[in-house]
Amino acid sequence: MKPSRTTRIAWGLIGTLLALVVYVVADNWGSSWFGRASAPTTNHVSKEGHAAQIERGQYLARAGNCIACHSAKGSTPMAGGRRIDTPFGSVFSSNLTPDPTTGIGQWNSDDFWQALHHGRSKGGRLLIPAFPYNHTSVITREDSDALLAWLHSLPPAQQAPTPHALMWPVGTQPALAVWRSLFFKPTPFVADSRQSAEWNRGAYLVQGLGHCAACHSARNALGASGPVDDLSGGLMPVVNWYAPDLTSDRETGLASTPLAEIVRLLQTGTSAQAQTSGPMAEVVQHGTQYMNPADLQAMAVYLQSRTQKAKGTDTPATRAPVSLRVAEMGLKTYERHCAQCHGEQGQGVRTSSGQIAYPALAGNRAVQLRDPTNLVQLVLYGGYSPATAGHPRPFGMPPFVLELDDRDIAAVLTHLRTQWGNQGGEVTPLQVNRIRASQDH
Repeated sequence: MKPSRTTRIAWGLIGTLLALVVYVVADNWGSSWFGRASAPTTNHVSKEGHAAQIERGQYLARAGNCIACHSAKGSTPMAGGRRIDTPFGSVFSSNLTPDPTTGIGQWNSDDFWQALHHGRSKGGRLLIPAFPYNHTSVITREDSDALLAWLHSLPPAQQAPTPHALMWPVGTQPALAVWRSLFFKPTPFVADSRQSAEWNRGAYLVQGLGHCAACHSARNALGASGPVDDLSGGLMPVVNWYAPDLTSDRETGLASTPLAEIVRLLQTGTSAQAQTSGPMAEVVQHGTQYMNPADLQAMAVYLQSRTQKAKGTDTPATRAPVSLRVAEMGLKTYERHCAQCHGEQGQGVRTSSGQIAYPALAGNRAVQLRDPTNLVQLVLYGGYSPATAGHPRPFGMPPFVLELDDRDIAAVLTHLRTQWGNQGGEVTPLQVNRIRASQDH
C-alpha cells in the first residue's frame, strides 16, 4: 500500500526541517567539531603585556568607541552593565576588565579572537548580535591581540553580568544559531589593490572598528543591518535617531566638503558646515576625537569616495504647498522661540573666532533630511555637541518638550524645512507624537 499524498508531504517537510537543522548546527559549530581554525592558536599576548602593544590597544579601543557600550553610568569604565534597548528587549553589556570571575581575566588571545571574529564567547557560546561581531570580524588578529593586551592592563573590577531581558526565544542559543546562519558570516578585511593605502586604511577603520554601518544602514524585521560597507542610512531602532545616507551628497554634502573639514568634524564634533548631535556626538566624544589625524584623513578619503554627487534625480519630490494656518503657526513659533539664536532668516550665529555657536538653518542639510526625526528629537529634548579638546565649550539646544505641543513643533519644523530655499518636506503632528510617545523620559 502506497503512502498517501498527505503522508508524503509530511515526510518531505520533516526531511526539509531536519536538513535545515543539520545545516544551522554545522554552520555554527561545525568548525569546532572538525578542528578548522581561521587563526593561529598560540597566545600572542604575554602575561605582562608589551608596552607598545598596550598603547596600541588603547588607541584601537577608543577608535571603536568600546567604552560607550561597556561602561554604565557611575560604574567602573569597561566593567559592563550598560543597558542597551532593542526592539526585542534589553541587553546588558559584558565586563571586559581582567577580573577572573566576572570579567575576561581568564581569556587568552584565542578566546578574544573567537569573540571578535566568530561572535562566540569563551567556551563557544554564541553571542548576542547587539555586539557588532559582523564588524569586529573585519579586525585583524594583530589588532585583536592589542585590544586584549590593553584590556588585561586595566584594573580588574568585580561586577557580575546583568541577565538580558529579551522576549523568548530571542537570545536563546538555537534562535541565535538560526539568525547567524541567515545574517552573519565573518568578513576579514581584504585590501582593494585598485585603491591607495590611505583609502584601504579608511575602509578598514570604517568597516571594522568604526562599525559605521551599524547605524548608517537600515535594519530588517529581525534586527540585521546591511553589509559592513553599507552606508545607505537608516532609522536607528528604539533610540529613534536617523543616521543619514553617507552615499548621498544631498543628505551629507560629503562629496563637496573639503577633506580637512570632514576630519575636523570627526575630531571636534563641529566644522564650518555642520555639528554632530545625538548618537554621533557620543561617537566623537568617546571615540574619534582621540584618533590621530592620519587615520581620520583616511576615513574621510574613504567616506568621500563612497558618496555619489547629487544628480538631477537626487532631488526631493515636488511637495504639496503648506497650508496658510500651518505656515502662520510655524512663523510665530519660530519668531518666539528660535530667531533669537538662529537668526530671523535662519542665518545662525558664530563666535568671534568663527566657530559655530548656533548653526545656520538656511541651507542646512541636516534640516532637509528625508527623515525629520533628528529635528523632532532636538526640539523635544535639546542637546549638545560633544565637548572635545578642539571644541571644549559647545553651545546647547534647550528642550521644548514641556513648552510646545505636537502641533507647534510640527509647524515650526515645517517652517525651517520650507523657508530660505530649504527643500525639506512638511512635518506632521503625528510624526512628532510618535517620537514623543516612544521616548522614556
